[in-house]
Amino acid sequence: MPSAKNQLSSSPTTNETKGEQKSLVFDAPFLQNQSNIPHEFIWPDEEKPCPEPPPMLHVPCIDLNGFLSGDPVAVSTTTKLVKQACLEHGFFLVVNHGVDLQLLKAAHKCLDFFFDRPLQEKQRVQRMFGDHCGYASSFTNRFSSKLPWKETLSFRYCTDGQQALNIVESYFLSAMGEDFGESGKVFQKYSEAMSSLSLDIMELLGTSLGVKAKHFREFFAGNDSIMRLNYYPPCQKPDLTLGTGPHTDPTSLTILHQDHVGGLEVYVNGKWHSVPPDPEAFVVNIGDTFMALSNGIYKSCLHRAIVNSQTPRKSIAFFLCPKMDKVVSPPEELVFSDNPRMFPDFTWYELLEFTQKHYRADMKTLDAFAKWLIHQRDAQKKAT
Repeated sequence: MPSAKNQLSSSPTTNETKGEQKSLVFDAPFLQNQSNIPHEFIWPDEEKPCPEPPPMLHVPCIDLNGFLSGDPVAVSTTTKLVKQACLEHGFFLVVNHGVDLQLLKAAHKCLDFFFDRPLQEKQRVQRMFGDHCGYASSFTNRFSSKLPWKETLSFRYCTDGQQALNIVESYFLSAMGEDFGESGKVFQKYSEAMSSLSLDIMELLGTSLGVKAKHFREFFAGNDSIMRLNYYPPCQKPDLTLGTGPHTDPTSLTILHQDHVGGLEVYVNGKWHSVPPDPEAFVVNIGDTFMALSNGIYKSCLHRAIVNSQTPRKSIAFFLCPKMDKVVSPPEELVFSDNPRMFPDFTWYELLEFTQKHYRADMKTLDAFAKWLIHQRDAQKKAT
């Protein structure tokens, strides 16, 4: 039987450090059965999964239909629950969301169809350095340590301009061929449903913050967002690695649908907590860009994913993002003497480029980006 080391092929350099770093190929069908995992996937002791199962996080269940009905009691209840959650940790569940459960089942079926393909076939849509879309086998083409135990497929969804017309369906057909025609149709519908849902949630968030109810809905009306399919294969040493390392999402809002296998953990009050899956609910969390839009009032929270030795885990994430050139700046109602401006104005394109080319997303991404951006702008001023 070949060793795990031999099964990891090398290719040109990563951007983690200068020099002759080699990147690896994450061959899930082989590695998931190995008793010894490559050292690149072993995390430091202080970041490894908890030896004991973590406590469950109290995540409020938001009845979105109740909020959208306009009933004063329902609106008051949901806005209070959302505000409390977003002030504490930025995570909540959404039920009665109006998304067809059959569409969710179809999307998970199409996810299985893609990740069941041979590695070479998936690599036809390999994610290139500096790009945020395509197939990624772990982050092997970017980093050489603390690699996540997962595969992903990311693709763009936008609602503005001629290019938005069936953008997801066209991507699957052009990039992967006729075999993925049905997948393209399903994920096109899924993306449209997520975009619509995210705007409803933005209206709820705006109301909870005390700004005009339509302010954030209008801000994201022409969103340029990201869909991501996540596949976490089994690992024979799940106590040594992570499916996704600790990070906050640099995007604005994440809407996640989990399968029946748990693995999502959130860091609150100095300890990790689990968020069990609910097939009829979406997990929603605040991202760094919305943290900036709320002028730091709502926090993006540290979270991660763990793996297990028996069962693959799958999830589908929609990352709401503004248009690339949209200026991220909080409404004036959220800037006052006790809460002055927390971050400089920026565009989503600038933050996205920072995370793809200059910085590995972690718990301090937004602070690091703000310092980098100010430095870049000061350097430009001196150069002119």
